[in-house]
Amino acid sequence: MVDSLGNGLFLPLSLVFFLELTDVPLAQLGLLLTLANALTLPVPVWVGGLVDRFGARPLVVAAQLLQSVGFAAYAHVQGAVGVFLASTLVAVGVRVFWSSVFTAIAEHADADARPGRAWSTDTWFSVANGARTAGLALGGLVTGVVIADGREGTYVAVAYASAVCFAVAALLIAVVVPSHHRRRAAGAVAASGADAPETPVGYRALLRDGPFAVLTALNTVYALTSMMLGLALPTVVLTVLQAPAWLTASVLAGNAALIALLSAPVGLRTPRFRRTRVLVVAASLWTAWAAGMALLAPGRLAVVVVLVVAVTLLFTAAELLHAPASTALASAAAPEGARGRYLAVFQYSFTVASIVAPAFFTSLASVSSALPWLVLAGLNAASVVVLLRLERHLPAAALRG
Repeated sequence: MVDSLGNGLFLPLSLVFFLELTDVPLAQLGLLLTLANALTLPVPVWVGGLVDRFGARPLVVAAQLLQSVGFAAYAHVQGAVGVFLASTLVAVGVRVFWSSVFTAIAEHADADARPGRAWSTDTWFSVANGARTAGLALGGLVTGVVIADGREGTYVAVAYASAVCFAVAALLIAVVVPSHHRRRAAGAVAASGADAPETPVGYRALLRDGPFAVLTALNTVYALTSMMLGLALPTVVLTVLQAPAWLTASVLAGNAALIALLSAPVGLRTPRFRRTRVLVVAASLWTAWAAGMALLAPGRLAVVVVLVVAVTLLFTAAELLHAPASTALASAAAPEGARGRYLAVFQYSFTVASIVAPAFFTSLASVSSALPWLVLAGLNAASVVVLLRLERHLPAAALRG
């Protein structure tokens, strides 16, 4: 949550921060930030191997420290080179974090699993999703209030506040959270004296894991869908529904509040069901949500508000179900000693979705305002069929929490 608070503090600034504090033009800023993020694409492959060898906690701590230094550097950059270097440092930290944090949660959940414990791996992932959403929302709210005066000093203060958040998160994880990494493969090798690799499954074997590849592809569809609310709703509200901008802010805030409040209760109840079936329900809800978005049209404001809120509740329910079940399923499907690699590769579904999402929406919306939603509904509906067929090819132990 502290990590997400740091992100939430700076997220509303993004490009505005550098436009206000540097002389770098907007077009160049966009190119620099895009290049900084593109350079980090190979990072998960490298991090996944390190996680399997040394455990996830050191990588999570390193990720927090990289972001802390990067955000502190933001307060001092002036030219294009400084913007690029600081942005690259933050981007690497972000990529290392998302490539290791889910393995850290899974390791903690494994160590916490014992008779009488109500929290499963799914519950831990669900609570983490709620905490992340709460941190982002709170950080964004704080920044929206404090930068209203527009002074440069306030922008700098926000950057430093974000840096402090990441430093505190690193300290908490390093000092409070114990390491639960188990080097089973290494122990077995030492006992036998065999000259074998420290981990039994490498990336070559992972790439031959067809069911996991399909699961990752399906999650790319789900990740794309999960990004569309924040990405597309402002445009839909203003240009299609011709409604006031406050509707977008209210709906997004309501969605964040429900995710933060309901993640733990939902996470306690979903482990009794197959994870694949939970994902089927989530995809079905997203199908209904996208179909509803395609049908929205201008009208009386009260009617528009009710309809937008109603369809968004479908989205929220799907998000509550998808986030923990998908990551828990990917974690459980990984062979012993390769969970870091598997979860690092699984995160590429979110990376690909984030790259595709803007072009997906704008190109289809330029043809018809309903087309992006109809295509999204079709993708989610098709994923239900694929997921049900995939279920029999996944490890039986991975299907339930």
